[in-house]
Amino acid sequence: MTIKVAAGEPVQRVLDEAGPGAHVELAEGVHAGAVWIGHPGVTLTGAGPGRTVLVPGDAPSGAAPDVPRLHDAGPEVVSGVTVHSKDHGKGPAKGHGAGVADVRVAGLTVRGFTGAGVYAHSAARVTVHDVAAEDNAVWGVYLRESTDCRITACRARGSQYAGAALSFCPLSDHLVEGNDLHGNAFGLFVDNSSGVRAVRNTCHGNAIGMLLLNQVYEGEPPGGVTDCLVAGNDLHGNDLAAGAEPDGLGAAGPPISGVGLALIGTHRVAVVDNHIHDNHPSGESVMGAGLVLGSSREWGGDDVLDTHALWNRVHDNTPLDHQLGADLARQCFAANTAGKGDPPDTPGWRR
Repeated sequence: MTIKVAAGEPVQRVLDEAGPGAHVELAEGVHAGAVWIGHPGVTLTGAGPGRTVLVPGDAPSGAAPDVPRLHDAGPEVVSGVTVHSKDHGKGPAKGHGAGVADVRVAGLTVRGFTGAGVYAHSAARVTVHDVAAEDNAVWGVYLRESTDCRITACRARGSQYAGAALSFCPLSDHLVEGNDLHGNAFGLFVDNSSGVRAVRNTCHGNAIGMLLLNQVYEGEPPGGVTDCLVAGNDLHGNDLAAGAEPDGLGAAGPPISGVGLALIGTHRVAVVDNHIHDNHPSGESVMGAGLVLGSSREWGGDDVLDTHALWNRVHDNTPLDHQLGADLARQCFAANTAGKGDPPDTPGWRR
């Protein structure tokens, strides 16, 4: 049964009373207040992005005090839609939110929250589809320590970090497809997550279009990025500068600007039929090309190993088209085109 919620009616109360398996449909209009999905099998839909809009409410913190907070953020940071177990902080699953699965969020705009637009933690089979995450301060769509994630046909802009991110998500069937990600530090950030298929996305106007990063952090789960596919993406016009200002875009990270795709410390990633073009830095950057392969060994990660790069078109980037900081004997390159690269005249790359 579908439960319809008119603009101005209490979305959270409806979700809480409906319980597991509920299908809650938000009517066209503006709905105020953060939402917590804490039961399995819940579907939350709207009339479409721009027609159904979720914005912060009038409460000082924007959400009830027991709503699970964005990872590594203070209580004043509130996300628009949070997917996390109602058993958060209780029993043997304390701090890990075990028990939420088969949740779908679709067909709405989430705008102006101080955390993420959509945030899921320790969930399984979460789908975020046809959602516009606009001007949310930290992340657009942020799925953490979860399995079998789906981010499809979304638009995300104006976040301090990534428009879409998978963080410490273990090896499973993750899909990031058909999204438009722009105006963020990172378009797509695959942060210590494995089994990700990033296909047919457009990432433009960020500091970096896509970053796949294996870097172990103190107090975090085991890291690594393995067995991923990056295919059919258009990564262009990424020219913002991140990591330059203490509280600005990409704060606390190294300076990055003008990069289309970077694989840092990854293992067994296939990069196939991507168009990486017209990426130009506007500030300092630790990476200097449209396509970058690099080691994260000194930060607890590893060297790039067993990359398969096939049929990619990499051109009109500055200062270089590709920068391959890896043991070339441990990579496979074939039928790629590029202009100026480092090292030059790499087998598998032609002008």
